[in-house]
Amino acid sequence: MDLSIVIAEFPALFTFVVFVVGAAMGSFLNVCIYRLPQSLSLTHPRSMCPHCRRPIPFYDNIPILSYLILQGKCRRCGTTISPRYPVVELAAGLFAVAVFVRHGISWDGLIIFALVAALLVITFIDIDHRIIPNIITYPGIIIGFGTSFLAGMVGWRQSLLGIALGAGILILVAWGYYLLTKKEGMGGGDVKLLAMIGAFLGWKAVVFSIFVGSAVGAIVGVAVAVRSKRGRKTAVPFGPFLSLGAILYLFHGPEIVHWYFGLMR
Repeated sequence: MDLSIVIAEFPALFTFVVFVVGAAMGSFLNVCIYRLPQSLSLTHPRSMCPHCRRPIPFYDNIPILSYLILQGKCRRCGTTISPRYPVVELAAGLFAVAVFVRHGISWDGLIIFALVAALLVITFIDIDHRIIPNIITYPGIIIGFGTSFLAGMVGWRQSLLGIALGAGILILVAWGYYLLTKKEGMGGGDVKLLAMIGAFLGWKAVVFSIFVGSAVGAIVGVAVAVRSKRGRKTAVPFGPFLSLGAILYLFHGPEIVHWYFGLMR
């Protein structure tokens, strides 16, 4: 039987299944967020409590549900578990549903969800460690360019232009900032992240991500500086805001651009 017919007959069931699969992927993304900055294996050892170091049994490792049942604590030692774990799982599940609703079960949908998953990992690693791992961005640039030859994705010319523009703009901005202040205001990870976004989504997504990332980042940066004793010296990672811009472009880019230019008339 054609899968599309089955999905049409049971849309709610398939939506739930997609959410569960996405949340399960979110559990793996949490492993990546925790282990990649420490150069640890993603497969060994199995998940364990970071406090008592005891392995977590499978029934305590069910996405979202286990956290709620255990009230956010380790069953063995009672240590509080960060709410980030269910947040990432919930976000991954919801994004999986959003991609499924828009693209169905397709190669395009799988590629887009993989990009969103990578951006989620990058976001939380950058928040925690102020780094964007090359192990994500370098392969991401290559994979993004490779997918440009598939139907439904941006063409290879758009992808190449996105890579060049993504890396080039931020290099110029970083260079200009250094000439003016004699300080480094942007890391190389941001450059590679934007190149990866351009590889998957083309040059328009690069411009959109920079615009949205700069606007939201400026607002958040001011808020953080006001609350921090360090004031303007407070460092705010840029990667999460670029990732936010890319995800917004994926789902609502054309609509937001149309709305914005409508305000300018």
